[in-house]
Amino acid sequence: MTNRPIEVCQGQGPELLDATIDPDWILEGTPKSRSSWWCGSADRMANHYVWDCTAGRFRWYFDRDETVYVIEGEVEVSGEGVPPTWLRAGDAALFRAGTWSTWHVPQYVRKHAIIRRGLPAPLRLLVECARRAKQLIGSRG
Repeated sequence: MTNRPIEVCQGQGPELLDATIDPDWILEGTPKSRSSWWCGSADRMANHYVWDCTAGRFRWYFDRDETVYVIEGEVEVSGEGVPPTWLRAGDAALFRAGTWSTWHVPQYVRKHAIIRRGLPAPLRLLVECARRAKQLIGSRG
């Protein structure tokens, strides 16, 4: 990471490397995925990737919050309690940590992905307490 004040990912972005989909998750076809990290946040809690995938249908588990922005192609995503939804170039979605989803890529999809690591539970509690205290103090003044 360079820690420059502005990080830029232009054109096709970084060279993508093989990122094998767990064979047990593949439902149809032989999807091939590739990905590459291109920058991270200063606090190291978020990382930015470019990812692509060829045709196929597969399950995917998000162990961290992931925001995706489709830059080419399309994918139909679905999950528990969520009807199938098409994401096409220009569309974005948030997949919350702990989510299983099904991805159907008819031909090809390329996306930017921002993966955010959550705070440990004790720190989350501390942040929430500080936020509530600030609200209480603010409402009195």
